[in-house]
Amino acid sequence: MYVCICHGITDKDIQEAPKQGICSMKMLRESMQVGNQCGCCQDYANQILQEAINVNSDTCRNFSCQ
Repeated sequence: MYVCICHGITDKDIQEAPKQGICSMKMLRESMQVGNQCGCCQDYANQILQEAINVNSDTCRNFSCQ
């Protein structure tokens, strides 16, 4: 499902982000531009990112996300 219509970012894109070392909304904005246009997606994108970080906590620790 599309989360950020402005940049065509899906929930699956965000769920994969922690595996690439992305572990904050700031990092997500910088790498995928999520929330940089209209900002409507920021809260939902952050929710998806936090859930993905919890699921991938071992991977995130390798990137010093936590």
